[in-house]
Amino acid sequence: MASVPDVHRLSAGVVIIHAGKNQRFLLLRAFQHWDFPKGMVEPGETALEAAIREVAEETTLTDLDFQWGHEYVETGPYSRGKVARYYVALTSSLEVSLPVNPLLGRPEHSEFRWVSYQQALDMTSPRVRPVVHWASRTSARKQVSVPVKP
Repeated sequence: MASVPDVHRLSAGVVIIHAGKNQRFLLLRAFQHWDFPKGMVEPGETALEAAIREVAEETTLTDLDFQWGHEYVETGPYSRGKVARYYVALTSSLEVSLPVNPLLGRPEHSEFRWVSYQQALDMTSPRVRPVVHWASRTSARKQVSVPVKP
């Protein structure tokens, strides 16, 4: 894990996994870049709180299950020194919405996809690929079960 960066340049997000018959990762596209839901940590917020808020704001998913605890991985600095911290969680939902961000007047992302591990590696940038590897290793540590929605 990287050392803790200046909180003003810390972005936090979640690698969301749907563990149905085949494990799938949720990727979001902004312009030509695929990544996991994430955003800047706001004053007074923990990184985990920011990650959960960002997932809800960007995807409307709220049923995150942090089965592996609150361990995380961080990227190296990018985009003027920003560091992204990612947690990993399960969801039982495949229904994702990309709501309009009121500050932008449009959704932050133009597309989402549920993808396999290999597809996630193929679609993400070199900065994000180590996160995909880490999330896959983390999620493989124990058998997981996702409760079926009634």
